[in-house]
Amino acid sequence: MKIRVGTGYDVHQLAEGIDFWLGGIKIDHTKGSVGHSDADVLIHAICDALLGAANLRDIGYHFPDTSSDFKGIDSKILLKRVVELLKEKGYAICNIDSIIILQKPKVKPYIDTMRETLAKVMEIDIDDISIKATTTEKLGFTGREEGIAAQAVVLIQK
Repeated sequence: MKIRVGTGYDVHQLAEGIDFWLGGIKIDHTKGSVGHSDADVLIHAICDALLGAANLRDIGYHFPDTSSDFKGIDSKILLKRVVELLKEKGYAICNIDSIIILQKPKVKPYIDTMRETLAKVMEIDIDDISIKATTTEKLGFTGREEGIAAQAVVLIQK
């Protein structure tokens, strides 16, 4: 058995009047993430972690923001394609540990729904997905509610 670890990190600016997608679900908030796709920072961090673990480069390589094919795309579609790429190389996901960094909104009430959504997309057990959230105590761009960040660590096996 071969095991590999990958890490992912993503940041998006927040702006008024945009839908807020996080962990594959739409959350009611006054601000949303700015990006070429739906700007789901958590899914993007997970995609990068999975791609890195399998030595498949990064999300921008596979889904460039210069391509109109990905304009406004649901990030769950990107995640599904990343999982397919891993399977093509013979890898399976063991577990995912992630953290969302933002000041507002509080996402604790949505974490179970995010885990269920992501487990379904990746076709893995919900117990193999950990999602945590933290603030930066009003420090930095996340603390000023200018942006959102997410980090993910994954373990895959062949």
